[in-house]
Amino acid sequence: MWLRQCISSLEAARNGIDCEIVVVDNASADKSVEMMQSKFPGVRLIENEKNEGIARALNQAITSSSGEYVFLVSPDTIVSKDTLTKVVDFMDSHTDAAGTSVRMVTPQGHFIRSSKYGLTKKWNLLLKWAGLSKYFAKSRITSSNHSQPDEFETAEIDVLNRSSMLLRRSALNKVGLFDERFVMFGYDVDLSFRLKVEGFKNYYFHKTYVINFNIKPVQKYTFSYLKYYYGAMLAFISKYLFEAPKLTLGAPVKTLYTPQYEIEQ
Repeated sequence: MWLRQCISSLEAARNGIDCEIVVVDNASADKSVEMMQSKFPGVRLIENEKNEGIARALNQAITSSSGEYVFLVSPDTIVSKDTLTKVVDFMDSHTDAAGTSVRMVTPQGHFIRSSKYGLTKKWNLLLKWAGLSKYFAKSRITSSNHSQPDEFETAEIDVLNRSSMLLRRSALNKVGLFDERFVMFGYDVDLSFRLKVEGFKNYYFHKTYVINFNIKPVQKYTFSYLKYYYGAMLAFISKYLFEAPKLTLGAPVKTLYTPQYEIEQ
């Protein structure tokens, strides 16, 4: 049901834009494949025999497409009719932008603050402890003021939201794709960070919106959650404190991650 609504909304949002839709099925057991084949035969469908993790699935979608921009959206999301047109226009006019997140609201119309501020308190504490908070100056890591964010203000941000982001392919060509060591969490933080270090900017765009239903919230304190959530934190710290050369904003970061896929030009 949710995937069907998501694809339908994307098709309605094309508005004359030359684009393609790619769906990666991560070994689902809810007849999503049958629904896609029946209802959307023109959509490119990638069927994985096992759950490959979110980061790898996103990489599969990116490498199988060829557009100037890549719009990544979770299946429990409905895109408004003007979203694609407005975010593409925004990116066209902001050539320094690697990507942009889109204002997300709940089905009741309430603002989802993670669409603008993507770091949780645990990530904030980790980055402060590791001495990396200076690279996330727009995430309020060091500020005690946690008042309601400005929903209706387009602004530069640190971390692009994983549920709805538009990425510039030429920027991905420079920094690589999602690091697949971050299976369920942290892949958005890692990619956003590499884009910033390379000298690009990440944005939050408020002049359109998507509705996110969050139909499968992660069950905290399960073994899987602890393994992948805290594992992502450890992988991030290991990567940038021990594996990577000294970080400098604007410096090349190709040595920080070798993509497992070639990106189609």
